Formats: sequence, C-alpha cells, structure tokens
Amino acid sequence: MATLFVLGLVVVLTGYLWINWKKPRLAPEALSPELTAIIQNMPGTSDAMIYVGMKDIRESKFWKEAVPDSIRNSPLLSLGKRTDSLMKTGGIDLNSDLDTLLVSFQRSGRKQQNYIGMACGPVARKASAPFLKSASLQTAEVAGRQAYQLDSTLWVSPMSANRLAIASSSDNLEKFFKPSGRLFERDSTTASLIGKTPYKSHVWFALASPQWTAGALQSLTSKNSEVKSVGNLNRLQQITMSVKFDDSGLKGQSEWVYKDRQAAFFASTFLWGAIELSSISGSRTSESSKELLRHLKVSQNLESVIVTADLPQTIFKKSGKKE
Repeated sequence: MATLFVLGLVVVLTGYLWINWKKPRLAPEALSPELTAIIQNMPGTSDAMIYVGMKDIRESKFWKEAVPDSIRNSPLLSLGKRTDSLMKTGGIDLNSDLDTLLVSFQRSGRKQQNYIGMACGPVARKASAPFLKSASLQTAEVAGRQAYQLDSTLWVSPMSANRLAIASSSDNLEKFFKPSGRLFERDSTTASLIGKTPYKSHVWFALASPQWTAGALQSLTSKNSEVKSVGNLNRLQQITMSVKFDDSGLKGQSEWVYKDRQAAFFASTFLWGAIELSSISGSRTSESSKELLRHLKVSQNLESVIVTADLPQTIFKKSGKKE
C-alpha cells in the first residue's frame, strides 16, 4: 500500500510539474518595419488579423515545384460578383498582381464585421484613379485622400503606386489615415499573439477574440457536430497559425490558447491520442493522410496547445501522383 501511495504521488507530482513547466518555443521571426507601421495605425482592437505574402509564396521553390497548376491558377479569393467583374475589366489578377495583403477584422454587433487593410503590389497601380472613379458607386474625400466605394462593404483608397487601402466603410479609412495611438499598445492580446507567431513572411493569422475563435471552429466542425464538444474545443480563447513555404516543403505552427493550463493539458492529450490512433496501421485513415499525421507534433505549453508541422515536399508530390 505504501509503495502504491508513493507511486501515485510521484505520478501526480510529475503531471503537475509537466502542466506548469514552461517549454521552449520556436524563435519567432520579426515583423518587417513596413508591416509593423501599417499594423500600428489600425484603429481600435483587432478580433482577427490575417496576412498573406503572395510575392514571397510565388517565389518559393515549394510553390513552383509542388503546388499543382490547378491551385496556382485558381482565383485567390472572391470579393463579390460586382468587384470580381470590375477587376476582370481592369485586367487585375490577384494571383499575380497582389504581393501582400494584411486585413484586420473588428466585430460590430452580432453579425456585422468591420475591417481595414492594405493590399500591396501591381494591383495598386492597376487600380488607377480614373478606373476607380468610373467603377465606383460613390466617391468621398477622406482625411485628404480620395476614396471610392466599389461595393456596399468595400471602400478603397490609393496611397501610392504600390499601396491600396481597403476598408468596409469610409469611417474606417478615416480612422486608419488619422490614427489615434498605436494598436500594439492598446491591444495587448493581438500584440502577444503576433509576437509569438514563428513564421511571418508567407501566411499567418491571429484570432484574438473568443467569438471569432468559436466561429472559426464552427465552420471547421459544421459537418461533424460531435467534434464541437471534444478536446475542450469549446473552451478555446485565441488561435494563431503561421505557415512557411520552405525550399524543402512546408513548415507550420498553430497555437490554441485556453482559459487555464488544465484545459490545455486535456486538449493536448486528446489531440495527441487522436493523431496517434489515426496514424497507426489498420486504421481507416488513408495512407497519404497517415503520412501527413506522422509529421505533426503536439505539446502543451502552459495555457497553450501547440501543433507543429514539418511536411517534406515529397509528401505532396506523392499525393499529386495518386490523384
């Protein structure tokens, strides 16, 4: 009995120490001064911030050699029927004319989403003042700059030959052009999330709002209602993800921030077990998916669950041949 008691005590203490042990992290890349300046001028606080470095992605070896033509040539995103038609008329192809895109979303009420962002690259040059004026629903002077409404929730304003400000309203543009304070100083949550994000050159996003996090999970689990209640997903507070198109493949990391360390430990244990069970031989998981799962690592770090991936280019080449 004494031996069992000691062994149990050791297990409990080990678990307690593990849960409260601050593990080492990947060294985060620094934000470029240009990107930092843009983020600092954004108004209010951010519920979600998304960055895509399309120019760097297009120039990567992985994009050129491993990504199928069908994906590279498919539309990067749709901005609505009217705007998509206007871009086609203006000869604007976001796949090749967009170098970087940064957008910050702010929830207003239950459903409305305000946003402010910056699109950089040839898209700004092609969206000339005469073209925008002829295509706009209305125009306005905002903080000394000309702004154009292209759709009910899309205003644009050229800032230079390489920069185009975009927003859901002219009011948001004015707040961006006439900033009050610095975002990183008023929004400590977003500042912390971005600061810890390891890869900042290609794709990253930071969901600082529990409402946005819940919405993202709802979209991901909409086809499987049982998933919503497992792994402590309903207790998530923030999510970040970043991906780097490395010469040898894809590297990525996602961090899920929970209310407390116990919830993070439970979630990491569940997720680790699910990955291990799915990747073993004999499971119903396809062989290509099993190979992907074997390159994932899950760990609990205080209030966070951290999932890292190092996916070699060979995996994607095999998948492409099978398809």
